[in-house]
Amino acid sequence: MVNLTIDGRAVSVAEGTSILDAAAAAGIRIPTLCYLRELNEIGACRICVVEVEGIDQLVAACNNTVLEGMVVRTNSPKVRAARRQNMELLLACHDSECTSCVRSGNCTLQTLANDLGIAELPYEKRLMHDPWDKSFPLIRNNDKCVNCLRCIQVCEKIQGLGVWDLANRATHTSVNVRGGGSIWDADCTLCGQCITHCPTGALRERDDTQRVFDALADPEKVVIVQIAPAVRAAWGEGLGLPREQATVGRLVAALRQMGVDYVFDTDFSADLTIMEEGSELLERLSHRGDQDDEKPAFPMFTSCCPGWVRYVKAVRPEFTAQLSTSKSPGQMFGAIAKSYYAELMGIDPHRIFCVEVMPCTAKKAEVAIPTMTDACGDPDVDISITTREVDRMIRAEHIDAAALPEEDFDQPLGTATGAGVIFGATGGVMEAALRTAYHVVTGRTPEPDAFSEVRGLDGWKEATFDLAGAPVRVAVVSGLANAGRLLDALAAGEVSYDFVEVMACPGGCAGGGGQPIHDGEELAGVRGDVLWGLDRKSKLRNSYENPSIQAVYRDYLGEPLSERAEELLHTDHFAWSMR
Repeated sequence: MVNLTIDGRAVSVAEGTSILDAAAAAGIRIPTLCYLRELNEIGACRICVVEVEGIDQLVAACNNTVLEGMVVRTNSPKVRAARRQNMELLLACHDSECTSCVRSGNCTLQTLANDLGIAELPYEKRLMHDPWDKSFPLIRNNDKCVNCLRCIQVCEKIQGLGVWDLANRATHTSVNVRGGGSIWDADCTLCGQCITHCPTGALRERDDTQRVFDALADPEKVVIVQIAPAVRAAWGEGLGLPREQATVGRLVAALRQMGVDYVFDTDFSADLTIMEEGSELLERLSHRGDQDDEKPAFPMFTSCCPGWVRYVKAVRPEFTAQLSTSKSPGQMFGAIAKSYYAELMGIDPHRIFCVEVMPCTAKKAEVAIPTMTDACGDPDVDISITTREVDRMIRAEHIDAAALPEEDFDQPLGTATGAGVIFGATGGVMEAALRTAYHVVTGRTPEPDAFSEVRGLDGWKEATFDLAGAPVRVAVVSGLANAGRLLDALAAGEVSYDFVEVMACPGGCAGGGGQPIHDGEELAGVRGDVLWGLDRKSKLRNSYENPSIQAVYRDYLGEPLSERAEELLHTDHFAWSMR
């Protein structure tokens, strides 16, 4: 152990501990801006500087380790003056129009500036004014960038992509698309992890809320909103609601108060996805013993995550044919809403304006794929908004969500099972598919925890399950860097699987790029636990048990993989390009 003194307190910590962590262990908070544990410990912002007795220069607390007998002062006059000046210099290169920034009230830079009592700036403003195409689903505003480099580190280390890089030098240094090209030409998967790890408003999703408000105000539009599984575990965070109060029933009520005509559950179409994707898997497995020139390539990959699909098409196109042809739950819902539901209700499908509330930024690109128009020629889903955007809409409408009574989803597209709910957690799609595959093969209902090995936050999990005597080898991956390593191992022949679930965001959709932002906190595990808990409480836990799913097949689709199901619920991944 190393013994030192911090702000007059005796502290004893393990060798190799940073000054920042040693202070935290003593209950002393040192402010940080650029720091992200294990990802970005570079001391670039100089906000975490501290005074160490015997050293003339101030040192960064985040990347300097403790020494025996060290005496540290974290808030001396010298430290406070340096922090204030460093912050003033940062603000001189920052667009401080906080009232028009989506991160106002949830911005680390703003909080630190307020804490330091900065009311006016002694330096002349110098902004970058870098151009950006604001039609792209992800928007970068370098006038708000503080060059913390978090986005570079997250994109490279967590997602294995490297979309961002430093550009220019000295006082002209900025972060931009690697190589100076257009974001449209970069291999950006739109996972949104750079957004959720940015401490300011330099990165954000394209705001599509006004398009939804316009549709709500149009008397010719029938506005249908679907709520994704992971949204119910997070939507209250941005409104300050505790989890027990932020129920999906209150979100349904809030949307109805806005004027939405019908509110449905994407969990319904998650169950539908399982019926199609599970059947597709069993179909492929039935040909596993065919001759080499006829048998399908394995593994089959899930295709419900648009960030993952974009990754395959941009970075590893040789695996495109192994993606499931099943559409994502959101896209399946739109296709069913503008066909089956429109017929059922006698609504002209061209009047339907279908909105999806998603934990995801890549969905904004998915809804615009030109081939996703199978129901009536219009886009299956008209607009995709993030969890953050629906929170902004609730605030804009001055709705007190906490005071609303809980309301049920509309029917028949509002009935779902626990299998649909767990789509929002890593391993959930795999487990839901295996539950149904087991039933189809054996005719029996699986035990509740029969496939629990695929749960958990490990970035790469694998297991083998027995389906009526046939071993099925599966893997579950979250985070695109982990996906890249798995693909490398497959290509090298080091591993072999039948079915692989991939989610672009660490922890799955619960940690999606469109979820509420809590700087320095990773909440995918907490939100995922909410979803697994909802599954345990569900009366129906398997997709094939859903009476609404049974009805849509009986009355409209026929059976999984039928001609009509293939037309509406499946897609051709080769029929569109990212560029």
